Amino acid sequence: MAILPDIHGPQDVKKLSLDECDLLAIELRQTIIDTVSRQGGHLASNLGVVELTIALHRAFSSPTDQIIFDVGHQIYAHKLLTGRQAQFSSLRSYHGMSGFPCREESEHDLFDTGHSSTAISMALGLARARDLKHGDYHVVAVVGDGALTGGEGYEAMNDAGNGKNRLIVILNDNEMSISKNVGALSTYFKHLRASASWYGGKKKIRRDLENIPLVGKPLARVAEQIKNMVKSVVTGGELFEALGFRYLGPFDGHNIEEMTHVFEEAKQVSDTPMLIHVITQKGHGYDLAERQPEKFHGVAPFRVENGLKRNQSGKESAAQVAGKALVSLAAEDERVVAITAAMASGTGLLDFSAYYPDRFFDVGIAEQHAVSMAAGLARAGMRPYFAVYSTFLQRAYDQIAHDVCLQNLPVCILSDHAGLVGDDGKTHHGVLSVPMLQSIPNLTILAPRDTQQIREAIRLSLSLEGPCVIQYPKDGIEPYAQNLPPMQIGRWQCLREGRDAVVLAYGRMTKHAVEAAQLLHEQGLELEIIDCCSIKPMDETVLERLVQQGKKVFTIEEGELIGGFGAEVERRCAEMGMTKPVYAIGIENRFITQGSMDLLLEECGLMPQQLAERMLRVYHEWESKHVR
Repeated sequence: MAILPDIHGPQDVKKLSLDECDLLAIELRQTIIDTVSRQGGHLASNLGVVELTIALHRAFSSPTDQIIFDVGHQIYAHKLLTGRQAQFSSLRSYHGMSGFPCREESEHDLFDTGHSSTAISMALGLARARDLKHGDYHVVAVVGDGALTGGEGYEAMNDAGNGKNRLIVILNDNEMSISKNVGALSTYFKHLRASASWYGGKKKIRRDLENIPLVGKPLARVAEQIKNMVKSVVTGGELFEALGFRYLGPFDGHNIEEMTHVFEEAKQVSDTPMLIHVITQKGHGYDLAERQPEKFHGVAPFRVENGLKRNQSGKESAAQVAGKALVSLAAEDERVVAITAAMASGTGLLDFSAYYPDRFFDVGIAEQHAVSMAAGLARAGMRPYFAVYSTFLQRAYDQIAHDVCLQNLPVCILSDHAGLVGDDGKTHHGVLSVPMLQSIPNLTILAPRDTQQIREAIRLSLSLEGPCVIQYPKDGIEPYAQNLPPMQIGRWQCLREGRDAVVLAYGRMTKHAVEAAQLLHEQGLELEIIDCCSIKPMDETVLERLVQQGKKVFTIEEGELIGGFGAEVERRCAEMGMTKPVYAIGIENRFITQGSMDLLLEECGLMPQQLAERMLRVYHEWESKHVR
């Protein structure tokens, strides 16, 4: 008899026997595999925390006890155990269930999270609020070992340890973030994992001692005291205890009984924050994901029997094109180095890491460090390229402004996943890229319209003596404009002539603008389409022409309108004395849900047919008002 259908909330998990919990873990794992194989999503990380999540809900009482999952890509079992089974089949679909924690879905989700290393900080805030209000409940942060390559985790632990707040941090150690973990901390965790045998042995000794008549339990207590005295020597938990945390572990994260017992014990500690170290296997229970956890971290819909994508595409992603271009550049110039923040595969740098391992640096989930380290490399004469998703680049804004641009250093940031990204949703869209960056002095911003321009932009960046960001969407866009000169910094390209109005666009929207113009041509409206591939600096010659000729101007961008490209075009044209209208089309000031790219672009009014209809309506409004 199936157990999962009768689980309507955490209270039902508490009623199960241990044998039933083991069966529940099997059902959860199969449900996750089946759903992700159809919908896509984060697979390996979610399979690794099934037993851990069951134990959490056996020991704690959510939502009274507050549980925060760092990053959030290990949330699926939690969703299934907190009353969301009926919606789970809509995972990551438009208006369906989010692939990350989502407050709108459930009171059991405290934050909408999708970035790493933040949970301990948020948990500490919750714990301090609880104490100020004289509350009596537990606050738990579930943090991956990859997240502890991010500095914010240590800032929070240092503060929590100093304040002696009652807080439980569960360190889920699976040796992986997205790429395999790197650095001194990873080596430290290996040492801690090796000490797991110590805990297995001490539990057996304790059981044997307690079975001795009369004197057994006192002896066991003495042994426990001795164990506590030598624990740090044997296990190496000094790092966390130096930060003011009481350290327990490592424990088997797939042993529900052990985890439940450990969590129950942790609930009794009230005078200090506690870190519980558990070891899990990423991809646990699905052989292909166990053997290839990086490949099965985030997946498109796939066939369970062989792991192959359901819809195979031979088209290269933008990241793959950029990665190959960087390999070619490195072959010609020994100064070229590549940097990733634990995402070598996702950002297209696997080939670079294989060809030039000495010039490749994976810094872990530490975008701030990556940018500042790039500044150091550039200051010493190297040419660093940091490949990173646009949404994660937000985490390093100060380092871009202060350490790179203030120094005017030749650091190039390859900002992948710019614009809308689809199924990962609001925590991962890169729509803030242009407003975030274009106000920073000394920074060049390039936005290639297709894969050919990505190659050109990367080669062009090597000629710059200052900082540069090259941004491109997730999907690789095949070249569609012929017989045009190579990209130039500060120069735009005319893709289509037209007498009635001018459309300025960049990136993916350039192609949509061309298609919209063709639709309007059939209705007698002729639009000139200009590819604004150099967002900063802008093409002053083109802008001056538009002002002098009194052109009506539309701008189209797959990004936030406030402080965006269109707003800057309007500002520059006004400075030049332009009296004709500039009408900006882009993304309104809100966070966008998850869904397929076509559905999201349609929701934002950025599909070619929608653009054509909107521009035609506005043009007729201009004409009716005699805007000449």
